[in-house]
Amino acid sequence: MGAAFRSLYGKTKYEEVQEEWEEDYGPQRFSYKALYKATKGFKDSEVVRTEANGMVYRGKLSSNAQIAVKRVSLDMDQETKHIVSQIVGIGKLRHKNLVQLLGYCRRKGELLLVYDYMPYGNLDDFLFNGEKPNLSWSKRFHIIKGVASALLYLHDQVFLHRDVKAANVLLDEDLNGRLDFGLSRFGTNRNHVLGSVGYVAPELIITGMPMTKADVYAFGALLLEVACGRMFIESPGKPEEFNLVSWVCQCWKRGNLIGARDARLVGDYVQDEMEIVLKLGLICLQYNPEDRPSMSQVVKYLEGHDVLPEIPPDTPGIGIPTPYNEVLANPV
Repeated sequence: MGAAFRSLYGKTKYEEVQEEWEEDYGPQRFSYKALYKATKGFKDSEVVRTEANGMVYRGKLSSNAQIAVKRVSLDMDQETKHIVSQIVGIGKLRHKNLVQLLGYCRRKGELLLVYDYMPYGNLDDFLFNGEKPNLSWSKRFHIIKGVASALLYLHDQVFLHRDVKAANVLLDEDLNGRLDFGLSRFGTNRNHVLGSVGYVAPELIITGMPMTKADVYAFGALLLEVACGRMFIESPGKPEEFNLVSWVCQCWKRGNLIGARDARLVGDYVQDEMEIVLKLGLICLQYNPEDRPSMSQVVKYLEGHDVLPEIPPDTPGIGIPTPYNEVLANPV
């Protein structure tokens, strides 16, 4: 009786949901038992961070490979096949500045995503969490160029990221920036605009149709955040909100563009690089998507293979804040 109970308990404990159409995905499907053991039973001590949609755990497979496991809820069973197809598509992407999505597992109402483990967490914590050590300018500039390279690769693969932000830039053991797709990419509503409030390009609010220039817009916001050490929008929707675009433009108009930099950098920066990042951030954030550069052009600017166009800080289309309240009140 005891043995039978233990057998039934074991089957229930590690029970998964697997349908016939998933058989083609082979090695990208992990067993729940393997992930359970890798994370020591999803113990609280193995939680590396909490996200809006669920927990992220560190783990070690029987092969000794270190992994990260995102454990999230699935709300709509009818969208499962669409979500899994996205996971498989992303898993085929290969770039040194992308976080590798290794595979997935499904249980009833639950999805587990398996990634390479990134020991230093995300860039958001380093920029905006006072408990983290300050990142030097050389590290920040290196991270920026890595993320730009990853976005260029995605666009060359005719693939959109759709949620570029500091929280989705993870840092490996050498503090290289690795772009993660985050959880919003696997949302169950295919008609909803993906992205985070404050980083959504204006045209997306109007049309709901994602294009590469929307990724460029979000990357522009990331550039300003990395250089200034401040969030793109602070207290969105409130009268006292701080808008980073306006702040950088004001400093530029006063003839002190470098004054917009993160005060923690003090003298630890290269002036030419800082100016390129700040100006390029504004150019990427132009209201009209046709005025923004492609990621190919962005990489050339950052690598010093091309010179930024001469534009004054009061150029039409620069410094126009995105209507964030409309995003919240009237999502597409």
